[in-house]
Amino acid sequence: MGALSQPARGHLAMLLFSALVAGSFSLGTMAANLIAPAALTAIRFWIAAAIIGSVALATKGIRRGDFAAPWRYLALGGTFGVYFVLMFEGLKTAPAVSAAAVFTLTPVMAAGFAWLLLRQVMTPRMALALAVGASGALWVIFRADLAALLRFEVGRGEVIYFFGCVAHAVYTPLVRRLNRGESPVVFTFGMLVAGGVILTAYGWGDLAATEWAELPLIVWITLLYISIFASAATFVILQYATLRLPSAKVMAYTYLTPSWVIVWEIALGKGAPGGLVLGGIGLTVIALLMLLKNDTPA
Repeated sequence: MGALSQPARGHLAMLLFSALVAGSFSLGTMAANLIAPAALTAIRFWIAAAIIGSVALATKGIRRGDFAAPWRYLALGGTFGVYFVLMFEGLKTAPAVSAAAVFTLTPVMAAGFAWLLLRQVMTPRMALALAVGASGALWVIFRADLAALLRFEVGRGEVIYFFGCVAHAVYTPLVRRLNRGESPVVFTFGMLVAGGVILTAYGWGDLAATEWAELPLIVWITLLYISIFASAATFVILQYATLRLPSAKVMAYTYLTPSWVIVWEIALGKGAPGGLVLGGIGLTVIALLMLLKNDTPA
């Protein structure tokens, strides 16, 4: 990868990110009703923190100066904790593909927060691409039903998860605003520990009430997957890419998530969505290609 430019490295990182994130939707719908979201998310953060902390110690180590202004980690950990709790609360009723489509609305919101926090300005091409992607996402969310769209009939799970995606959209530019030169691994570790503390305090009742030994196997599979692949790995990937690409382009890779979710759903034996819904997903892929055609400075 030595010959690749910094933006190119960011793009490759986000391609992997979108594939890993997609798995949490398909597995999440299978486990969401079997464990409280706060309990699942708290344990997820602590497992991911242990993994990332070990990696940090085994590589460049952790310096005292890395934890200057610890409020930064509390802000980031709390923000991402809100996202994950609301995600699994939404997945109790929202289908995986539909929830993934809601996730694709984050680039539009991330672009707005990037302007507020970083004064990053969208190009006309980027604005058009975000509009195309949002249109495709709405088409999927409303199950390709124009009448439902006009009546704005959206499921409870999708609404809950939408507010989680607002938190995710804030998180992306916030990383860039608050990072003071810490490596992605160390910065991620600080965020995970802070988020774990917040989530443990918030979800203590759920943690204590959960019969951990009685949980079905799918919950443990989901917990390990989201802790290792959809948390520890993707947190580092997201922060790595955020330091190399504009926030809106980082989040643009969420447009691939519904496509990856379909692959996951087929692999898990759940089948594929109807042709009209696939048309909406096609629009999100077009939006991604439009955003990637011309790089803008990070």
